[in-house]
Amino acid sequence: MSEGVVTETGVRARTRRAILDAAIETLTKQPSATLADIAAAANVGRTTVHRYFAERSDLIDAISHDALDKISQSTERARPDDGPAPEALARLCQEYFDHGDIFQLLFTMPDLVTRPEWTEESDDDRRLLRLVERGHAEGSIDPAMTKEWLLQLLWSLLYTAWELTREKTPKHEALTLCLRSLEKIIAVG
Repeated sequence: MSEGVVTETGVRARTRRAILDAAIETLTKQPSATLADIAAAANVGRTTVHRYFAERSDLIDAISHDALDKISQSTERARPDDGPAPEALARLCQEYFDHGDIFQLLFTMPDLVTRPEWTEESDDDRRLLRLVERGHAEGSIDPAMTKEWLLQLLWSLLYTAWELTREKTPKHEALTLCLRSLEKIIAVG
């Protein structure tokens, strides 16, 4: 391990994860929540939160990086370069759907996505755009649906599905509706 790199393991990693998860859930419901509110939701003391995240901005930075990590992991698991484009797009949608909590927070606190790490196009963005281009080229995605339009549409469909689950629609039903809508939207002809 290189000097200066700290790898969290065991209790420390679990505590950090619990704080992040509690922060995501709490801030989604109440964007102005304090570190004390987040500590209570994580079932830890406020001083424990401060040991991991000295300032609220440090916690927000960690959430932002966590979201990007989850997007990258989901994109990788979806294998967007494999198989027909519509199937790959559906896999990607399914993977992203599993992280509705963090994506809901991104919609609740839009200043998160204006941070420097979000302003440049990522490799995950490029992979998604290439997937749509591939679908256009292979004739499996309606060419009238531009890649930029489909990218925004994908996030809108996912947001709608996440909102349905918050309103007590079963997750499988919301995801099925999302995927069916996507399939109809990209269909050629």
